[in-house]
Amino acid sequence: MYEYIQGTLAELNPAEAILEAGGVGYKILISLGTFSQIEHRGGETVKLYLYHLLREDEEALYGFATKEERGLFTLLISVNGVGPGTARMMLSSLSSDELQNAIIGGDVARIKSIKGIGAKTAERIILELRDKIVKGDSKPLAGFTTVKSEVRAEAFNALVLLGFAKPNVEKALDKVLTATPEISLENLIKNCLKIL
Repeated sequence: MYEYIQGTLAELNPAEAILEAGGVGYKILISLGTFSQIEHRGGETVKLYLYHLLREDEEALYGFATKEERGLFTLLISVNGVGPGTARMMLSSLSSDELQNAIIGGDVARIKSIKGIGAKTAERIILELRDKIVKGDSKPLAGFTTVKSEVRAEAFNALVLLGFAKPNVEKALDKVLTATPEISLENLIKNCLKIL
């Protein structure tokens, strides 16, 4: 519903920010990662990307300094058993990059070290999100993917549009990227076409 709010940073503490925009003060829940990026900007104009939580018994705005952090938050809350509070705690305990690397690397111990996360939840997060982060094919993570993932996603879309079956495209991409991880988009598509 809301993409972002840009306004004067009126108040700030490690858990929330008050942004004044158009004469209205918005209470926005933030992570420590976002706090550290805006903590020295009191009285200045700040832009926070928003996630609007709306339930029967609750309404809240969660704010993020970057779209990438918001994307990861959105993915985290898509996992059964991970609510907005837990996702914010995770993003406060680890940076977006650290959390992403822990998920990709299957580091259960690192994720489990976060307050409120047990072994089963950590395993579920890894199981459900690893492929989404690695492939970069998830909408919430726009801008969050690595260059390799972006190249892979573009090549995947191009090859599917050319009429090749998705499973065959996946296999071809895996084979080419394993052999040459730093390949350009053009060469990746050409090499896949030779296989397909």
